[in-house]
Amino acid sequence: MMNCKTDTAWDKRFNTLLFQIIRLHYIRVHDLMSELGLSRGQPPILRLLWEQDGRCQREMGDILHLSPATISVILQRMEQNGLLKRRPDPDDRRVLQAYLTDKGREVQSAVEQTLSVLEDECCHGFTPEEKSLLSQFMLRIRNNLLKATGSPTSRQS
Repeated sequence: MMNCKTDTAWDKRFNTLLFQIIRLHYIRVHDLMSELGLSRGQPPILRLLWEQDGRCQREMGDILHLSPATISVILQRMEQNGLLKRRPDPDDRRVLQAYLTDKGREVQSAVEQTLSVLEDECCHGFTPEEKSLLSQFMLRIRNNLLKATGSPTSRQS
């Protein structure tokens, strides 16, 4: 069994592969979402709003591990594109809540289908057991990085 901390060759290979996967995934998501008229950062926010409409900016940022400024820019663009509307929280008018428009709800099926295609492309040739193991490993890596950065654990698995 290799020790990740001391085996320099494995460490370099791991980081190289991870960088390549992240980069290729980024490019593919960008291409696929562009076909739907979306930016690559919008589907995670849409997913949160499909699950629970009316979330506030801070909650979405916490769940997605994005800064308030980043969330604000993405929401502003989504509002300009007619995917959502932001309204003040009735209990705290300083807080803005995001609500899907009809257009934001109508794009759900296309986004989910596109993400399914992406998953199929990424996991082509994997058995269901291998996909399950990969998910478990990725969750462990994510949780290790959350711990290393001092971030709170994600509420989304």
